[in-house]
Amino acid sequence: MKVLFVCLGNICRSPSAEGVFRKVLEAQGLQDRVEVDSCGIGDWHIGKAPDPRAQQAAQRRGIDISGLRARQLSEDDFAVFDVIVAMDHDNLNAIHAMQPEGYQGMSCLFLSFAGQPDSAVPDPYYGGEQGFENVLDMIEVASNGLVQHLRLSL
Repeated sequence: MKVLFVCLGNICRSPSAEGVFRKVLEAQGLQDRVEVDSCGIGDWHIGKAPDPRAQQAAQRRGIDISGLRARQLSEDDFAVFDVIVAMDHDNLNAIHAMQPEGYQGMSCLFLSFAGQPDSAVPDPYYGGEQGFENVLDMIEVASNGLVQHLRLSL
């Protein structure tokens, strides 16, 4: 199983989701059964590390995302990933616009796995430190829900 997290620039929400999801998989002994990656819709931050505030917030929870580097969503991702998870509606619309006809995987909003099918993970980029903490709280709940969903396919 292969999971891809997608946000706008791949420096805040999606690398945070990648890090948290890896930790949840490891805690449940599934790290060898699920591959995880993240990317952005835009190309502004390609090759850059996650935002320092995202790194610090994740580090406070024992998650190191400092080694991740931003990349942009590509058409090839649809041939690789079984589940493509969007952080918000704009990201999901961009994914659907690129999604090739016949894509056999699933593309959806991340918070649908937290029982909030129409909700978005807010972008903390222009906010303060607490925004990054709030985003991590949402990501943790959704990550646990996503793992439960994936267990049905593993």
